[in-house]
Amino acid sequence: MKTFTAIAALAATVLASPTPTEELVPRASSTLTAITVKGNAFFQGANRFYIRGVDWQPGGSSKLVDPMADTTTCTRDIAEFKKLGLNTVRVYTVDNTANHDACMGLLADAGIYLVLDVNTPLYSLNRATPFPSYNTVYLTNIFATIDAFAGYTNTLAFFSGNEVINDDTTTPAAPYVKAVTRDMRQYIAARKYRQIPVGYSAADVNSNRKEMAEYMNCGSADERSDFFAFNDYSWCDPSSFTTSGWDQKVKNFTNYGLPIFLSEYGCNTNTRKFEEVASLYSKDMTAVYSGGLVYEYSEEGSKYGLVTISGGSVTEGNDFAALKSALAATANPTGDGGYNATGGASACPTKSANWNVTGNTLPTIPSGAAALMKTGAVGKGFGLTGAGSQNAEGTSTSSSSTGSDTVTSASSSATAKKNAGAALSPMDARPMIVSGMVIMLSLIGAALI
Repeated sequence: MKTFTAIAALAATVLASPTPTEELVPRASSTLTAITVKGNAFFQGANRFYIRGVDWQPGGSSKLVDPMADTTTCTRDIAEFKKLGLNTVRVYTVDNTANHDACMGLLADAGIYLVLDVNTPLYSLNRATPFPSYNTVYLTNIFATIDAFAGYTNTLAFFSGNEVINDDTTTPAAPYVKAVTRDMRQYIAARKYRQIPVGYSAADVNSNRKEMAEYMNCGSADERSDFFAFNDYSWCDPSSFTTSGWDQKVKNFTNYGLPIFLSEYGCNTNTRKFEEVASLYSKDMTAVYSGGLVYEYSEEGSKYGLVTISGGSVTEGNDFAALKSALAATANPTGDGGYNATGGASACPTKSANWNVTGNTLPTIPSGAAALMKTGAVGKGFGLTGAGSQNAEGTSTSSSSTGSDTVTSASSSATAKKNAGAALSPMDARPMIVSGMVIMLSLIGAALI
């Protein structure tokens, strides 16, 4: 979401905590074939899969409502998704104390997959002071989200973050975004779930977009993302593949080894005709891109909405009709779209005026969160309330400059111990100072009470 980093998910009250070797069975009648990653593309079985979707968060960032916790809301909106011919929706925020079986089943019946953000406003990284916000409480909530949605075969992917880095000054937060991505992938493997893709939704910052993409795909296999996405509003109708600069973005990412898609698109500077749809699903782009998600389904005061919701009724706007026409007129390319079957890692970007990160040193997972690799986090989510996590206990105590070449089901606590002596000096020390001051002041305040 343009001004909102969101989501946590877990409907755990109806499940028992699994043993270290127990696998959770699917909790809904998800009959869709799970999406996999091959090279730099998504596949549904043997067929190339292109995301044709919208961002779905009725209520927006100002009124946090889980659209998938209410069957009436879900049924109402899925009817509109089917009119558009969608196969994917992105949800930024869910209530992890609710049950989502019914809605996930309805989405699956409609042939629709879910891309899910794992953060909420209360449980997320703080781009200004990332060190204290990367802690056990935060990761527990994320892992609980994974536990809740891993059993649905129409869970396409998880976002580890959204626009955490939004300019050149916030690039020091990148190691923490990458650490969260690593931890999520490791948790999925440790809990013996299917390999659900995990990646990051980046802001379209021209000065470090390429660096961020390279960074999320450099290093050892366990540290790299499964895909990279970014929010792109550079095509403003009337425009073209070249006028918008999309041709240059395709050129810059031609040799990139991961699937790329647009996690938000749809400039509203002028009347939206969604002319970019024809390019996005053409062979001009499909060798590099795997589709995208239009921002956004419902009108939330920013004039991006395709529909207006009033009570239980939905009114389709002009943008809805324009997108419907654009998608209907644009078929996916035949064959595999010219994708790169080999994939491969990128070189880590070098430190510069636009990229204030040195090498690939990452914080090790906090010990309390590492223990959840064995026990799981079912029943430990905080929903849309709770005390928040940004200054909670259980921060990382070390860093690691090397990872492993595989993502295994072994506990990450062993990795944490292996790297316990690694220096944190390449990381910015200022967040640790801030964290210490916050903790000290909190103790003083408690004593005064």
